Amino acid sequence: MSVRKFVREGIERLIGKRLYLRLRIGMQEDNSYLRRTRGVIHIGANDGQERDLYAAFGLNVIWVEPIPEIFESLKQNISKFPEQRAFNCLVMGEDGQKYEFHIANNAGASSSVLDFSKHKEMWPEITYTNTITIQGITLGTLLETENIDIRRYDVLVLDTQGSEHNILVGAGNLLANFKFVKVEVPDFESYKGCCQIGELSEFMLSHGFREFRRLPFMHVSRVGTYFDMIYTKVR
Repeated sequence: MSVRKFVREGIERLIGKRLYLRLRIGMQEDNSYLRRTRGVIHIGANDGQERDLYAAFGLNVIWVEPIPEIFESLKQNISKFPEQRAFNCLVMGEDGQKYEFHIANNAGASSSVLDFSKHKEMWPEITYTNTITIQGITLGTLLETENIDIRRYDVLVLDTQGSEHNILVGAGNLLANFKFVKVEVPDFESYKGCCQIGELSEFMLSHGFREFRRLPFMHVSRVGTYFDMIYTKVR
């Protein structure tokens, strides 16, 4: 996530934000699948880097960000989009459990409930600078507590730095409501005990989703590759 963000911002400065957005919609990441959807639940929001992209497709958006300082930036960034809402909480696989949440020095982008493993070999400049204790909730509890109508949201995006499988397990039957699930996931142990692409794909297949698209965005020899994986519902 951090590498994509920094590269994106550099390109935006060179060619302008509007042109970059048009290029992004039409070219490399191929977000055309969003044309077939109503809304997005994006867990692991950071400061809402995709807000303009989602707005370009006219989507309803629920953002979830656990770090209080980053959450304040997120709220400010989406303030001009009335169809986008943000919540400051930690979505995990069960309700009520407390987690030590580690905050990373790259504007929080690599923050996680898990310790670094080979992540340090891929991005040696990224470290944890602080740890806060947060109580987790499931996606279902968030929707119920905030009176969110899941029928308005048929895309689930997870960018949670290793806890994706845990969140999906906790979502349970709610997964059946989504047309697409997009996950940032490695094929190596980036974080200790993190979700990896093989485990994730097996889980998604068992819940009626097949691979729709995979986009590698970072590779280091003898370490591994990070992917943006998109799964689509088939039954």
